[in-house]
Amino acid sequence: MAAEGQSSIDALGQFVLEPALGPIGHFVNFTQANLMMVVASALVLGLLWLGMRPRAMVPGRLQAAAEMCYETVMNMCVEQIGHEGKKFFPIVFCLFFFILFGNFLGVYPYFFTFTSHVANTLALSSFVFILVTFIAIKEHGLHFFSYFLPKGVPVALAPLMVLIELISYLSRIVSLSVRLFANMMAGHVMLEVFGSFIVMLGLAGGIFFIPAGLSLAVNTMLIGFELLVATLQAYVFAILTCIYLHDAVHLH
Repeated sequence: MAAEGQSSIDALGQFVLEPALGPIGHFVNFTQANLMMVVASALVLGLLWLGMRPRAMVPGRLQAAAEMCYETVMNMCVEQIGHEGKKFFPIVFCLFFFILFGNFLGVYPYFFTFTSHVANTLALSSFVFILVTFIAIKEHGLHFFSYFLPKGVPVALAPLMVLIELISYLSRIVSLSVRLFANMMAGHVMLEVFGSFIVMLGLAGGIFFIPAGLSLAVNTMLIGFELLVATLQAYVFAILTCIYLHDAVHLH
């Protein structure tokens, strides 16, 4: 936000990490990003626990929402990975809703979007990469390395193809992390800029109330768009994880 008494806009200031929980945060280096991770995890667990506690034949709203969450991710795993996808359901489910709730939290005032920091998204993508590689080696042994040399490739082109496939495989870490981080960061920068315009034009008074009102309308639409992007980015991360797991299980 624009600082009081200044006309400048510090759109990146919202991403600065600060210790949370007072002296405890200072001592253990516990920032607001860590706090939001705990909150996101608690919200997911709370939704599932409260939703499934009734176990009614005719589900209420919370139970219907919990069941819909379960079915959506389960169908995603089975459709993308195959029948083997059922055993990977818990991992994909946790990743999807952890990222989704983390994305949503940042839209609300006084909250923080931990997925807007590349260190956090890189940690998530590195976990997926290591998991997929471990599963592939466990399932196929040394045959896993044939993944980097497709069948039918001429011997003369083999070194080049292996290099290309290896770079493509390693780039999964970057593509997963940067896509999520960049989209969330860009969305919040836009919200910050238009929000600052509203404050600056409102403080100017007079005829500037008209463009301030227009900026408020635009910012409201951007919030809706940001919620859509937050959902899509969580879905993309989960669906790509399923695709990578499919490659690890079926090796193609």
